[in-house]
Amino acid sequence: MPEFQFLPRATAFGYQDHNLVTVCERLTDHLPLQQRNGVRERLWKIRAAHVILATGAHERPIAFGNNDLPGILLASAISTYIGRFGVLPGRRAVVFTNNDSAYQTALDLHRCGAQVTVVDARAAKDAAVPTLLAEKGIPILWQAVVSHANGKRHIDSVAVRQLGNPVGHDITTHTLPCDLLAVSGGRNPVVHLYAQSGGKPRWQELDACFVPNDQVARQTTVGACNGQFDLAGALDSGVRAGREAAAALGWQSDHDISWHTEPVPAGNILPLWTTATGRDIARGPKQFVDLQNDVSVSDIYLAVREGYRSIEHVKRYTAMGFGTDQGKLGNINGMAVLADALGQSISETGTTTFRPNYTPVSFGAIAGRELGEYFDPIRKSCLHQWHVAHGAVFEDVGNWKRARYYPRDNETMEAAVARECLAVRNSVGLLDYSTLGKIDVRGPDAATFLNRIYTNSWTKLEPGRCRYGLMLDENGMILDDGVNLRLADQHFLISTTTSGAAKVMSWMERWLQTEWPELKVYLTSLTDQYATATVAGPHARKVLQHVCHDIDFDNQAFPFMSFRHGSIDGVAVRILRVSFSGELSYEVYMPANHGHHIWEMLMHAGEPFGITPYGTEAMHVLRAEKGFIIVGQDTDGSATPIDMGMSGMLAPSKDFLGKRSLSRSDTAGPDRKQFVGLRSQDGRTVLPEGAAILNEPAAPAIVPLQGHVTSSYLSPTLKQPIALAMIRNGLSRMQQEVTVALPDGAFAQAQICSPVFYDPQGARQHVE
Repeated sequence: MPEFQFLPRATAFGYQDHNLVTVCERLTDHLPLQQRNGVRERLWKIRAAHVILATGAHERPIAFGNNDLPGILLASAISTYIGRFGVLPGRRAVVFTNNDSAYQTALDLHRCGAQVTVVDARAAKDAAVPTLLAEKGIPILWQAVVSHANGKRHIDSVAVRQLGNPVGHDITTHTLPCDLLAVSGGRNPVVHLYAQSGGKPRWQELDACFVPNDQVARQTTVGACNGQFDLAGALDSGVRAGREAAAALGWQSDHDISWHTEPVPAGNILPLWTTATGRDIARGPKQFVDLQNDVSVSDIYLAVREGYRSIEHVKRYTAMGFGTDQGKLGNINGMAVLADALGQSISETGTTTFRPNYTPVSFGAIAGRELGEYFDPIRKSCLHQWHVAHGAVFEDVGNWKRARYYPRDNETMEAAVARECLAVRNSVGLLDYSTLGKIDVRGPDAATFLNRIYTNSWTKLEPGRCRYGLMLDENGMILDDGVNLRLADQHFLISTTTSGAAKVMSWMERWLQTEWPELKVYLTSLTDQYATATVAGPHARKVLQHVCHDIDFDNQAFPFMSFRHGSIDGVAVRILRVSFSGELSYEVYMPANHGHHIWEMLMHAGEPFGITPYGTEAMHVLRAEKGFIIVGQDTDGSATPIDMGMSGMLAPSKDFLGKRSLSRSDTAGPDRKQFVGLRSQDGRTVLPEGAAILNEPAAPAIVPLQGHVTSSYLSPTLKQPIALAMIRNGLSRMQQEVTVALPDGAFAQAQICSPVFYDPQGARQHVE
């Protein structure tokens, strides 16, 4: 069948909504190295029209004393060692079972020369014994159980008890020497994927197991997964076993023992406790239910004594089913023990939750191949190809490829950045600002919502105006910032930092959905819908007047921190008069599909003025000259607005997220680091970003750290190095000298100053 694809050595480990099945394929064994291109694992995401769950069943262990000794294995595991790997795990074996399937293991062991004894919990009439067992002379002890195993570092014998009398009353026991114990307690259908798809397994009393219930997706369950155990494998000489009894220790006796064997007490001791069903639980060797997490039968009874009733609570109290096993071996037994302790049915007790992943999956399989620059998702603005064509050097900012600088000929980065900065200061520059996060906020309670999210007030902001917004986290630390617009009474457009767009969107959705669901507000991410071009410099107004004729750019008609709607070559645009450079500056918002065309028109209109595209590096220098912060660079999650000299952004008349945290002793106390500027004393040294700031050069003794450099550049406008820093009590230490540690072990002297190095009055951004 050409449409059929077979994936050997592959495991479906997850079953998600809408029939999405995730599969991990291991390629190391069945494909040569050159065919798999060095790939060891491959992750498949399969969207199926219909899913057939034929996941089979796990063999179930039995809880008895010391059942975690080395040398105790599941019967099917021993058959696998013999049949697949040619390994005989022991020479003298005991097979402890309550169903027919373990007879195959007895025959496998005998065939390889081992001495075998079978201990079967059932009566002879209830078993379908292969005639081959009698022919081989393999003895069977009927209606008997292994009470406990003996040994220190390895099993050396088992205590076998005949059923029929209550524990402690005329118990018939004897010891069987062995170096291997095969255990088979029936089968647990693998309902994990079914449960992951949203199904609720039901208890099937006849077979003593949980099976899939109603279908919850386009799926079909078949075979042992569905509790159908009548397809027995062929035995030696073609003899076939009868129907496998899937029930665990479900025999009937004077003292019913359903899911674990009772310990045989030494002498006449009192019971440790009595269950809800009246059964006395005696002290004895530990009987482990979860062999990975060492959860024992007594742990489950203890959980009940402590007041736990829900299987999910007992799971967490005992750690049963945690880890990579995820309850495959022990959880069904654990549920049955809990049901016994509570005096209720297993159906009433229910199952634990079976979660992905069904089997452990390596991080490498999930992450995929290392693909160099394509390892992380790459986001490109609509102007990316223009930047490439004009020789831009890129940097990664929040998965975006942003033009860092545009070298000409053999320019160094420093020379290119200086040229771009001077073009903005003296004429006009053009910046691709499309990567800023943009979130549409609308609804009757939009202003109320923003008042709670941001530190400053939004109630009185008029439509057509912009406002810089600052938001804090719950600890009062700066989370993000941006310029926001009021488009109408119930409609805002907010901007975020490039790398913070997703974080801010999630932050706002969290509060809107979980804490303030009564607010009628709707959020929509528009980051990819709009391209943004910043036109900055003394000639910025002239450039825009040349291409946009339906907006009055006069200083009075179009004041600072406002926006207007117009068109460029028939394309509707929104133009903001804001500045991140300190110069006369406008941001042009246009549909992303028209971004390249409008960018080209702006470049053409700016040719008479020598318009220069500039990148993020020049943008950083320009804003540092003005003392504007970049969240995530000048702040690190431990800075408050007060630390950054932005206390004027805190509205005193309203509450907002993080406000109460600003009054805590640690955030309002003395000796906090504060945002300041630094000037190198020699006028030449560019202080390294991240460099430690000290009061004096380091001596043999430890010198207290005073702060660190957050941003540092060589200012082409001022023709000297400038730096921004966080320094302890910095705002009260103006003009003081500090020492900055350099990477080569030397030290540089610097003077604390205002973070605003250029045009402190802000006159240039208000130029007529």
